[in-house]
Parts: sequence; C-alpha cells; structure tokens
Amino acid sequence: MKKLSRILMILTLAFLAACEGEQGPAGVPGEDGYNILGTVFEIEGTFSNSNDYILYDEFPSSFEVYNGDVVMVYILWEVTDGLDVWRALPQTIFFNEGPLMYNFDYTLVDFQIFLDGAIDFSSLDAAWTDNQIFRIAVIPADLWAQNKSLDLTDYNAVMKALNRPTESKDMTQIEKL
Repeated sequence: MKKLSRILMILTLAFLAACEGEQGPAGVPGEDGYNILGTVFEIEGTFSNSNDYILYDEFPSSFEVYNGDVVMVYILWEVTDGLDVWRALPQTIFFNEGPLMYNFDYTLVDFQIFLDGAIDFSSLDAAWTDNQIFRIAVIPADLWAQNKSLDLTDYNAVMKALNRPTESKDMTQIEKL
C-alpha cells in the first residue's frame, strides 16, 4: 500500500508540474536600468596670460554629470621609466617667490583647471605652464556609494574602480578632448 501511494503521489506531482495554462496578465513595468560606469577623458592645454591661466571646457556631450557624482582631476606630473605619474589636484609647489597651485572646479556642465597662488604666473618657466596634460574622471554617485573606501587621490585605484587603463599607451577607453 505504501508503494502504491508513493507512486500515486509522484505521478500526481509530475502531472501538476507538467500542466500549462493561460498566461497571466503582464506584471508592473520596472524602471529602466542605467550605466554606473564612470567616464575618463584627457585634455592638454597651456596656461597663459591670454586665457587668465585657466583651462575651461564643457564636459563631453556623450555623458552627463549628475548631482552627487564625484569629479576628480589628475595632472601628468612626470614619466619615470616609461610609466606615467599622475597626481590628484589640487597640487601645490613652493617656489622662493611664493606658492603655485594647480586647482580645479566644476559644475554639472563644465569645468575649469586654473593656476592659483601668490607667485607671478608670468614668471613661471614653460615647464609649469605649457602643454600640461590632465585626466578628468567622473565617478558616478552610485559607484562612489559602493566604494566609500576608495582613495580618490590614488589615480591607479580610481582607474581600476572605473575599469579604465592607467597608462597613456592604452588610450582606447579614455576620450581625448
């Protein structure tokens, strides 16, 4: 009797699992997903009296900066043994004539990188003003919320979090303005 009831139970379960009926009504539509990957792009410029020692530009139209996003700017400080050395802004250099600071600010649509300090900018050697290379990283608020321990001053850590290359030789994922 036990065998018969087990067989009957297994057949009933198999029959119920194999049944198909009419499809039910559609569920409530969900929200569209979005990309929380950050964006990195590079600019090169020269600080001069004619541009008030300010490099100004708008963010590329290919993406938007939202409230809560983190924007970081890094300057190519030097190349050592073929490796790029990037430093987070602001950066301060102390000369006998006074301090020089590379700094930046931004809105949701534009940014500017500028020289600041007590030194006479026109007295600076071209090495400090001409053909300066900067990388701007936009870290989405959601990604930043997930990685609060991320050291934003560490260029390599930020690029790793954004899944971007750290060296100039692999610019395939970095837009150049």
